[in-house]
Amino acid sequence: MSKEKLWTKDFIIVSLINFLITLIFFMLMVTIASFAKSEFNASTSMAGLVSSIFIIGTLIGRLVTGRIIGDVGSKKTLLIGLIAFSATTALYFGAFNLPLLLANRFLHGLSVGIASTATGTIIAQLIPPTRRGEGIGYYSMSAIMATAVGPFVGILLTQIFTDFYMIFLINLGLSFICLATFLLVKVPQPAATKSSQNERASTSGFKLSNFIEMKAVPISFVALVIGFSYSGVMSFLSFYSESINLVTAGSYFFLIYAIVILLSRPFTGRLMDTKGANIIVYPSLIIFAVGMTLFSQANSGIILLLAAALIGLGYGNFNSIAQALAIKVTPNHRLGLATSTYFIFYDFGLGVGPYLLGFLVPVFGYRHLFLSMVIVILISIVLYYFLHGRKDKALLQA
Repeated sequence: MSKEKLWTKDFIIVSLINFLITLIFFMLMVTIASFAKSEFNASTSMAGLVSSIFIIGTLIGRLVTGRIIGDVGSKKTLLIGLIAFSATTALYFGAFNLPLLLANRFLHGLSVGIASTATGTIIAQLIPPTRRGEGIGYYSMSAIMATAVGPFVGILLTQIFTDFYMIFLINLGLSFICLATFLLVKVPQPAATKSSQNERASTSGFKLSNFIEMKAVPISFVALVIGFSYSGVMSFLSFYSESINLVTAGSYFFLIYAIVILLSRPFTGRLMDTKGANIIVYPSLIIFAVGMTLFSQANSGIILLLAAALIGLGYGNFNSIAQALAIKVTPNHRLGLATSTYFIFYDFGLGVGPYLLGFLVPVFGYRHLFLSMVIVILISIVLYYFLHGRKDKALLQA
């Protein structure tokens, strides 16, 4: 029996749009604080706020997008998000003072929350149900590649151009490419059932179920805990590598991390579809714990980069499997809510982690801080078992 087709034109285009959105996000994340300091003489803490307020906007954008998708559909929601994304990318040219820059960073994050949640929902609608784990794995590689390429390109552009506005211009061009390619996308609409029509009819008023998909909450909560444990690596790598005199190796960390994910993701997604999530999740979390242990005790470049490979293999693959699970346990007409629910929890873990862990660095130091995250990862294995793992076999047979 031949497999249902995965690599369709629409799948590729939506993945490209997600790549470009994430690329712009990371290009600005590594450059915008420097822009705020050089253009407006912002303090270090205020420059940090300019960078991080984007995440707050993204979270709010995700919170409202699941409901919007339920009301107007995923394609129209993506169009709204991309128009807002292009407009706020252009508004960097009008940020003549720090308050305007802060306001636009928030609105830009809001648009990214809307657009990226819509792309995730469309992908879930495009992927054949029997290849959902594999398809989500391939799709999420678009964000992984942008995570590796974005910071590199952003720093490179600051070295090539003395004028930050050239970076804004390049980003604006990329946002227009997103809009242009969107016109080529066709999105299948989920078939209306009596139960789905009844649920849509009952979505008036303010109810938590109108914004959060409760069936996706258990696995999303595990993703929050895992995101928290990883957030210190993402935020403090440069400071940590400098403190242990491994700056050169540290500069290659995310490259090795991304390569390992790109090589392993196709196999892990396919394995989930045939054998269930547990066969991937438990080894992934154990490998992540081993990688974090090595990371915390690294005393050479080889050990640091080996830790990068193990963290990529463990954390990176758990992330895509968890996203696929959030979608798998959810009815088709609530895929938008499931996608937004997953990323709300996941982004919250990534966003609040550096803030809370930052208070612990002066007390414990980087090595002990990262070693303590191993305990958090091991706790998450127990959480996963009770919140999803023990029911996974029944879900596979359903």
